Amino acid sequence: MPTDFRSLTDILKREKEFSAFNKSVKENEVVDKFGNIFPEFSKTVVAKSVKNGTLYLFADNSILRSELHLNRKLMVEKINNYFNEKIISDIKFSKI
Repeated sequence: MPTDFRSLTDILKREKEFSAFNKSVKENEVVDKFGNIFPEFSKTVVAKSVKNGTLYLFADNSILRSELHLNRKLMVEKINNYFNEKIISDIKFSKI
């Protein structure tokens, strides 16, 4: 009987075969935690999805959307600092 058992968490984190899975989980976590990272936008901005490192947000107000667009680099930095790794490289705005 093998004695080198590893936890599922350890396998998922360390094995290369699961890197795409881990990336997807982290990207979904950004969407889920957006309101925690930016509580001031929790009622006005919706994180829709992450695709290839780009976070897609929806903001109904065009003025707010413009302000967010101008500050997207700071937002990217804040998100990546929250997770202590580079998950997001850009932010774009989606239509509903």
